[in-house]
Amino acid sequence: MPDLHWTIPVARWSSWPAAATAAPDIGFIEPIVRRRLSTLSRVALKVAHDCVAQDEVRVVFASRHGELRRTTDILRTISAGEPVSPTSFSLSVLNAMTGVFGIARGDRSAASAISAGAETLGYALLEAYAQYATEPGAPVLLVYADEPADPAYGTIEDEVQGGAIAILLNGDATAGQLVCTLSGAGEPETAEAAQGASHTDEESESGTEESFASQSQALQHCLETGQPAVWQSAGAAWHWRLHDRAI
Repeated sequence: MPDLHWTIPVARWSSWPAAATAAPDIGFIEPIVRRRLSTLSRVALKVAHDCVAQDEVRVVFASRHGELRRTTDILRTISAGEPVSPTSFSLSVLNAMTGVFGIARGDRSAASAISAGAETLGYALLEAYAQYATEPGAPVLLVYADEPADPAYGTIEDEVQGGAIAILLNGDATAGQLVCTLSGAGEPETAEAAQGASHTDEESESGTEESFASQSQALQHCLETGQPAVWQSAGAAWHWRLHDRAI
């Protein structure tokens, strides 16, 4: 399969580290709703709110595990023969955050949710770009938030690190142009191909790519430092570069 290249106009972006000890400020959410939210939804709402004000915006939410911890608690409750809270059930779905965000802002714009294993963030970036490209006049907000699965599920390959990232796709691109490349998708990647993927002419201009254990770590490094970054799976490599001008 040929390499895929796309460029995202980054108007604003925000992140929340997995190691943060302080609680995210989501005062724009009503207290009665706020106290029922999970940590995952709280950090997702925090970075989303950082990127948009009151303007209408389409939302693409991405998470590998989503509200799996809440769902696991519900299953344990059922197993114990206890009643399940309707609120907990309604907030256990993958797109719970998008519903809360839209209601809080009075925004009925389209919202979607994506989960694609260890490559969730990469495919969410592709989906957000596709939505933006079909209607460039309407901004798209990408929100990625995740946390490790409950220990009950055992060892998970390429487990997520946690934390959250939000990117607002808009024409002004004040934060730069994020160049995304997916190489080797759908076919085995040889050692030679992987090595070559990290040394293209364009990347050599801005420095050698640094490899990371998760997609979110690689993307955040690129956004924070402006340096190219890569994340590799068994069959594909995801590359990110940030430019302060259109390409």
